[in-house]
Amino acid sequence: MAVDYEIDCVVAGAGVIGLAIARELAQAGREVLILESQEAFGRGVSSRSSEVIHAGMYYTPGSLRAKLCVKGKWQLYDFMKKHNVAHTNCGKLIVATSDEEVPILETIMQKGATNGVDDLTLLDQTQALALEPALSCKAAILSPSTGMMDSAGIMLALLGEAENAGASLAVRAPATGGRVGGSLIEIDTGGDEPMTIGCNLFVNSTGLYAPHVAASLEGLDASHVPTAYYGKGSYFSITGKAPFTRLIYPCPIVGGLGVHLTIDVGGQARFGPDVEWVDEPDYEVDPRRADEFYALVRKYWPGLQDGALQPSYAGVRPKIVPPGIQTQDFRIDGPDQHGVPGLINLFGMESPGLTSSLAIGRYVMDIVRSM
Repeated sequence: MAVDYEIDCVVAGAGVIGLAIARELAQAGREVLILESQEAFGRGVSSRSSEVIHAGMYYTPGSLRAKLCVKGKWQLYDFMKKHNVAHTNCGKLIVATSDEEVPILETIMQKGATNGVDDLTLLDQTQALALEPALSCKAAILSPSTGMMDSAGIMLALLGEAENAGASLAVRAPATGGRVGGSLIEIDTGGDEPMTIGCNLFVNSTGLYAPHVAASLEGLDASHVPTAYYGKGSYFSITGKAPFTRLIYPCPIVGGLGVHLTIDVGGQARFGPDVEWVDEPDYEVDPRRADEFYALVRKYWPGLQDGALQPSYAGVRPKIVPPGIQTQDFRIDGPDQHGVPGLINLFGMESPGLTSSLAIGRYVMDIVRSM
């Protein structure tokens, strides 16, 4: 197939991770085109999360999620300060609401120490209630480096720095297929002006659709493409003043971190997400799911009143492990993994992808430099 346009680097996906990668490439002097299937940047996973700045204590020691979260957290705080992006360093409590859950907190403490999260404190019931009187718990972990961010503000700043370094963004331009293994990687695009783009480097950072995009690349062995699973999470909000000053998290569950309470940068309290496995991405919030939320939230906040929860929004986690599997890691596949020069696929980039985004950008840049 004839190539209509040639450029050095193509990054597919203008979420926070794709923008962070494009910024790194452009600032290194590479010519970069960002392809985005939606009408604007950040309309997918990046804009449908809890917007939490994670500390890094949950993740398997030695995993990419652990290493990149701990690095990325501090890079992100510095970046937000530099660009005046709204954020709060409010801290959070992870709570055990029964005696049986207290050992889970001890395991989280151990993971945190191994991962380099050195500011955690295990609190007894009295200490926890002294910080948050409305709380109900047996014990809690205090994580002072956890915070909240304005994800749209971060993405706008990343795009600005990428464009200032020469990168370009093409919206309504999905990557629909391509071919690898030749002198150039060929990427077919759809949208208003379909074309075939030839590039030396193609980065697939398309979030939920990364396995689909990878599978559409002729010449990439199917054994290097994971199966996509979709873990939907719904959020509910309440009106009025938030009942806590810190984020409140229950002990983790299979598929996520449990229905937790966050307080966005505007001061609104939100609860979620839950976990619902779906066949296709779907962003409708079923009001009936609030029934389960009441029971879960009242374990740590008995003061939640009937009828207080209102549907807010939903997000979908880009899973590459099936239901029932407790954890997955970020999967960043370069030529060392799949043998294709100039190709990098990012799979399973769920939480803490936002927190880790700047560190992920640098990690990918290191792979590019080693090619």
